Amino acid sequence: METNLLIQLGYVVAAGLFVFGLKMLGSPDTARKGNGISAVGMLLAIVAALLDQGIVQYEFILGGMIVGGAIGAVAARSVAMTSMPELVALFNGVGGAASGLVGVSALSIATGNFQYVTIILSILIGGVTFTGSLIAYGKLSEMIGSGAITFAGQKFVNGLIVLGILYSAAMFVTTPSDPTWLYAVVGLSLLFGVMVVIPIGGADMPVVISLLNSYSGLAACAAGFAVDNNVLIVAGSLVGASGIILTQIMCKAMNRSLSNVLFSGFASVSTTVTEVEGEIKPISVEDAYYVLEAATNVAIIPGYGMAVAQAQHVVKELMELLEANGCEVNYGIHPVAGRMPGHMNVLLAEADVPYDQLLEMDEINPRMESVDVAIVIGANDVVNPAAREVESSPIYGMPVINVSDARTVFVLKRSMASGFAGIENPLFYKDNARMLFGDAKESIGGLVREFS
Repeated sequence: METNLLIQLGYVVAAGLFVFGLKMLGSPDTARKGNGISAVGMLLAIVAALLDQGIVQYEFILGGMIVGGAIGAVAARSVAMTSMPELVALFNGVGGAASGLVGVSALSIATGNFQYVTIILSILIGGVTFTGSLIAYGKLSEMIGSGAITFAGQKFVNGLIVLGILYSAAMFVTTPSDPTWLYAVVGLSLLFGVMVVIPIGGADMPVVISLLNSYSGLAACAAGFAVDNNVLIVAGSLVGASGIILTQIMCKAMNRSLSNVLFSGFASVSTTVTEVEGEIKPISVEDAYYVLEAATNVAIIPGYGMAVAQAQHVVKELMELLEANGCEVNYGIHPVAGRMPGHMNVLLAEADVPYDQLLEMDEINPRMESVDVAIVIGANDVVNPAAREVESSPIYGMPVINVSDARTVFVLKRSMASGFAGIENPLFYKDNARMLFGDAKESIGGLVREFS
């Protein structure tokens, strides 16, 4: 009885650590500590689960934890910040696959229809998450085309797959002794994961990443019901709920519904190409310095290009020099900047940029008219005024950071290539816009040297 009490207490403490850890992840100042607290909670949950199942010989489990921990540590320390979205996608996929495997292993202890249903759900959601995450990884890494992949009758094919999954699942629950239907569910769920993600354009990948994260949580929750483990149910529910909330926040930031993201084939939408009037006005580092030296209010708008150039540290150096020159500096962070949720926040937190200087889109936009210089570093779609001005644009109506309202705009880009969404940006042709071409890290470094 005492052992059972300790086990249940371990589950409760682990669940509490998950909740506190998740809350602390909401701020860069406490995120590292929150991650550690959650890891301790997971270790406690594993130990409690081993005791609960009466597993006393766990050499292989311990070995797996050591090997897995070593792989995770190496991956976390060696991955470039530009590859972080791909790593997150793989984590989601591995989580989904693990939940599916737990569901399969639960077949040996299943005794009723409820368990069979939860087993099917864990396998189904886990399979969709696994292959969907692999496709997301391929799009983010550009191993496959980042654009939407569509074909005639795609929705009809997806409908047939869903019907096949439902029929196979029903047949498995009624005749669990026949493994054919289980194999059918596994195969169709893996196929459905591919079919769900391939029609989603690259610009929507941040939403897809958070949605797949939610799926991995739901799969874990279903697996918890399958093996009757409360802490797995709690952990899966937390991940599933937080993932769907984040997905809704990001959809709102794009002024689009989740169904529109999933089923519109965004990057394949045909639009009328409108000729952009005006001309490109390049600027040198030296001339940009003179403008910044006289500025009293600067807004920095980071995008994926900052991650590619690994420019976050030199950006902080420039910020400190501007502040020493009597200038107020803030950062405008769009919810879908980069290629995963919170991508820019992570980059700037790595450079120890004060969190109170990171302003969300709704905070920075009212201030933009008083900004002397807006520095756009590798961002494209999230500052594109076509969202307000060009009705034929696929991003029309999407809330963007209104950098064109600033007195002067410096756009740091390697070339005139369009952003990840493949959409022309009229900002580059505005009268108050100046293009500072080249590697962002080198360009900002040049400005730092000018100030120094």
